[in-house]
Amino acid sequence: MRVPDDPPANCPVCDAAYDSVSVHAAGVTVNLLDNERYRRVCFAPVADTEGSPEVSFYHHTHEQVGAGDESAERDARGEVDGDPVERA
Repeated sequence: MRVPDDPPANCPVCDAAYDSVSVHAAGVTVNLLDNERYRRVCFAPVADTEGSPEVSFYHHTHEQVGAGDESAERDARGEVDGDPVERA
């Protein structure tokens, strides 16, 4: 895992502000079901300086994506309110 030297001002996936970004070249596990700090993580494929594939993780807080205490309940119902990320 590394932190990029020159990260973008906004998330390149959803254009929202983000708290932090990390770049990974190996397998990772993501579980945001009961995460008090982050509401969403966007994933963007990138390449390192030698062209090897990596994935950037953009960590969004609840406030940055406009999610309050009702967010978990809304997700349980399958509702998307003001969330710019397309879900499959």
